[in-house]
Amino acid sequence: MRAAYLPGGSRVDLREVPDPEPGHGQVLVGTRASTICGSDLRAIYREHLGEGPEAYQGVAGGHEPAGRVLAVGPGVERVAVGDRVVVYHISGCGQCPECRRGYQISCTSPARAAYGWQRDGGHADLLLAEERDLLALPEPLTFLDGAVVACGFGTAYEAVRRADVSGADRVLVTGLGPVGQAVGLLAKALGSPLVVGTDPSPQRRALALELGAVDEAVAGTDEELAGLLGDGAEVAVDCSGHGSGQLTALRHTRRWGRAALVGEGGQLTVDVSEVLIHRQLTVHGSWVTSTVRMGELLDNLVRWDLHPERLVTATFPLEEAAEAYRTADAAAGGKVGVVWQDEG
Repeated sequence: MRAAYLPGGSRVDLREVPDPEPGHGQVLVGTRASTICGSDLRAIYREHLGEGPEAYQGVAGGHEPAGRVLAVGPGVERVAVGDRVVVYHISGCGQCPECRRGYQISCTSPARAAYGWQRDGGHADLLLAEERDLLALPEPLTFLDGAVVACGFGTAYEAVRRADVSGADRVLVTGLGPVGQAVGLLAKALGSPLVVGTDPSPQRRALALELGAVDEAVAGTDEELAGLLGDGAEVAVDCSGHGSGQLTALRHTRRWGRAALVGEGGQLTVDVSEVLIHRQLTVHGSWVTSTVRMGELLDNLVRWDLHPERLVTATFPLEEAAEAYRTADAAAGGKVGVVWQDEG
């Protein structure tokens, strides 16, 4: 099979490697779509910056895969050959309290391994996955929908659910990359009457408006946000991963409001008394999602007739994975995907 590796230095290495075979409790998935995450670009593609959970171990890249089950190993009971599946991109120990709650992302066991980081991921024709890491992909959703859910849309859903977004809440989104766009679409699906987005990139602002992810998109000055939100939004979600965006989100959350910090990275300096304590804010640190929430999201997407693939602005076959990464790294559009021709 073919697999794409990320040796650093903004390079992609496409190799021919042996086909994997499923062992006990494992499933062989024929990949049909595998999208590119900003974390892949930040910590692996440009240079190997990751430590701990983000340490890259020279495996096939890609942690946002969806595909069809081609074979199952001994002991597999829940999925069968032919099933359409999304791969939850962290394989935890399965026994710790976090794993038992479905939050394998927070597993602290040495056995924890992320697809595309410490074990082979989705930028390959075949993917070997643990059965417990698979979620059924409902028939109305495409494989590309499933790939976008596997990390980005799942991360956005966790944030809006943590912040308990409803029709009573105006929502501010700082950072209008694919995760920020997903937050806007989900906030609207949950009934928000006004979604305001900020981003320094005119292209990202224009795309968010075109996708219907936000009602208003601005650069994010205090004057602009005060004009749109008055004393602040009931809910703010930072997807920028930058201290300035994080501070904007907190400062423009109204009193007694809720904020979620989703974007990875950044150094935040904040006047705790003035911005947080005196304004009675609830602030959530939200890291990816759980298998439980991801399953809930997949069901809701069908009910809402919402297709996450609308965030994808470019797709490439696996043999053009290098161009896919260059396109994603340019950060001028939406989500970028590696796709295979579906065989039915």
